[in-house]
Amino acid sequence: MIIPSIDLMGGQAVQLVGGKEMAIEAGDPRPIAERFRLAGEIAVIDLDAALGQGDNRALIEELVTLAPCRVGGGIRDVEAAIRWLDAGASKVILGTAAKPEILSQLPRERVTAALDAVEGEVVTHGWTTKTGASVKDRMAELRDLVGGFLVTFVEREGRMQGTDLDATRRLKDAAGSAELTVAGGFTTANDIRLADQAGADAQVGMALYSGALHLADAIAAPLKSDRPDGLWPTVVCDEHGRALGLAYSDRESLTAAVDRGVGAYHSRRRGLWVKGETSGATQDLLKIDLDCDRDALRFTVRQSGDGFCHLDTWTCWGEDDGLPALARLIAERRASAPEGSYTRRLFDEAGLLDAKLLEEAQELVEAESCDDVAHEAADVIYFALAAAARAGVSLSDIERELVRRSRKVTRRKGDAKPSA
Repeated sequence: MIIPSIDLMGGQAVQLVGGKEMAIEAGDPRPIAERFRLAGEIAVIDLDAALGQGDNRALIEELVTLAPCRVGGGIRDVEAAIRWLDAGASKVILGTAAKPEILSQLPRERVTAALDAVEGEVVTHGWTTKTGASVKDRMAELRDLVGGFLVTFVEREGRMQGTDLDATRRLKDAAGSAELTVAGGFTTANDIRLADQAGADAQVGMALYSGALHLADAIAAPLKSDRPDGLWPTVVCDEHGRALGLAYSDRESLTAAVDRGVGAYHSRRRGLWVKGETSGATQDLLKIDLDCDRDALRFTVRQSGDGFCHLDTWTCWGEDDGLPALARLIAERRASAPEGSYTRRLFDEAGLLDAKLLEEAQELVEAESCDDVAHEAADVIYFALAAAARAGVSLSDIERELVRRSRKVTRRKGDAKPSA
């Protein structure tokens, strides 16, 4: 699959040819990250830090809140790597610092070793110094210490002349259980498809920035269909991973979805169908995933209105329930609850919600039986969701914060604060 790349210099997204010649200055990387995140993880490389001419740290700290980011460039020690993992990076990419004594102190599954190669030989220091070591030998040395490798074919980088698929196949075998991502020369969707078939992800920059390759085509590159009409079944899910329904996609609808950031599908009766254009139940497209067999898609969307189904239910299997449904209901009642109702009092009566939250938390502390704990925990969750809705915070916001915390490597002691 594709890993879109954002290379940073001086606070701007750039593309270089051969790592030296400026080819494209793409400007503010934030909207680029918001677009690229539809494909999943993106690679963010701090070229300034890699070259020892400053850094883009503050900017990258913003980007990791916008998209799942593999962060690389200038990470030369354990402390720097952990700092980025604590900041929310999904992975860190280490180049010259990818040494056993450093890697052994980091969580293997979240570390990628970057190996830059010219004709199969590892090069360092801005691709100017030959090491005499082969990529395969370096992979054999490091593959039990890292979760993945990023191999850049330097002679092809930024030149859009196609990638080295024969080398990719050989390197996949050498990677062992570690994932393999290759960069350099990717130009067409077919390049990405062949790399995927070889078991490697394709890190792509120049082709996307130059317009030679559309992001939708890059995402769809590995897809196949066993249907006579060539459509791809598309499972539509909300932000919590709950299935809303089944739709179908083709290249036209996928391109519309990516370009407009909406739920766009192929209707077998009407052709291109953009969800909500007539009903008002619109969708913001958040992410596109391919399944393991590359013959189906998953759209993760932010659903509005009455839901996905034409029968005005949240899903095509009926109404939703559980915490997501409760959180939506509380948020809706915040604006629509009638005067004098308990919900209206919670939001309007000064101190009531705060007092109830503290009261129910204390009752949870004192609960002993399983039934009582479940009952009191439900009360705490209800009032916590009400407090979140009062501040304009959604359940999805809370889930994202929990995910961010789960990525931290450095753990606080966790003692309770002294009572007032």
